[in-house]
Amino acid sequence: MHCLRSGCVALLVAVVGLAGVDHRVQAQTPDTNVVVPITPPRTPIPPEDATRNITKFSFIAYGDTRGAFDGTVVQYEHSLVAATMLRTIRARAATTDPIKFVVQSGDAVADGRSANQLNVSYVPVINQLTGADVPYFLAVGNHDVRTSTSLTDTDRVKGLKNYFAANGKLIPPEGSPRRLNGYPTYAFSYGNTFVLLFDSIIANDSTQLNWVRGQLEGLDRRRYVNVVVVCHHPAFSSGPHGGANVELQAATMRTLYMPLFRKHHVKLLLTGHEHLFEHWVERYTDATGRYRIDEIVSGGGGAPLYGYSGEPNLRQYISDNAASQVRLEHLAKPDVDPGANPHHFVVVHVDGPKITLEVIGVYWGAGFQPYRSATVQLDPP
Repeated sequence: MHCLRSGCVALLVAVVGLAGVDHRVQAQTPDTNVVVPITPPRTPIPPEDATRNITKFSFIAYGDTRGAFDGTVVQYEHSLVAATMLRTIRARAATTDPIKFVVQSGDAVADGRSANQLNVSYVPVINQLTGADVPYFLAVGNHDVRTSTSLTDTDRVKGLKNYFAANGKLIPPEGSPRRLNGYPTYAFSYGNTFVLLFDSIIANDSTQLNWVRGQLEGLDRRRYVNVVVVCHHPAFSSGPHGGANVELQAATMRTLYMPLFRKHHVKLLLTGHEHLFEHWVERYTDATGRYRIDEIVSGGGGAPLYGYSGEPNLRQYISDNAASQVRLEHLAKPDVDPGANPHHFVVVHVDGPKITLEVIGVYWGAGFQPYRSATVQLDPP
């Protein structure tokens, strides 16, 4: 058990037997400078009008799949996560609450500039999901496009080129009204739920911010009663990236994006970056009533696990947003011991305007109960 948690090499050889991922699906090109595209599902997300009357379904959210041996072998821990996802998807396919797609909040591999890391370690795992006809949507993380906020930074450009090469057949095409051209920023919908993914590394980019604002302002809220946003960086967290440490992206999320999300009554913010699970609730008031935004940090997709480091100081944030009567609750906290924060994913159950979260721990983390149970309903504020 300890060996698995630390990413032991000896266990990597068991990737097929334990995870059910086909080890024969490896890089399909000898050119390690060329990314092999992920095979799209046979049945993509339907056009928006086709699902207009659907109000009950589920989807999966998770993040941070990078591995210690990216570029050498298929991601072992991520393989375990994906195999458990597939079993869950298949078991629920014929129910009234089927899982319709997967969103990932970023950090696919350790270094997104490396085509070899994507080809060898990541693409084969995602092909198992899309090969089972599951639509898959990835937001970029700092390991995918590095940390520069400059759009012309050489490392960012290389990582972004690889992102588009791997995911180009999975996301809306350039020129689509649901895609910001040149950016890994896009949206789609299913039933009564609108999902928007954006690049939080460049959260201060005005072009992207204006596009996100325009998407939210143009929504038919009579249809889209649930608005979900996916990005890599959380506004609030208590792992090594959070606590007393306030990264630039977290600060920008708080000043630019959280007010925008409140204005448009975004219901759910799905993030990663911290390799653990935690749940924050922001309650607020506006002229139309009381509301809440639930921020989920789910970075248990396979990356080395993190532990709790401390609570962030949110006094200034609450003071700055006093007009909205902002209150924050840390509903589910991670453990100090990284080994007690298992790899996992989240099933988001949609039933009309009601959302319920189900956290599924993987392998030795089976039975993970971050709420003293595995589920929580997002009740009215």
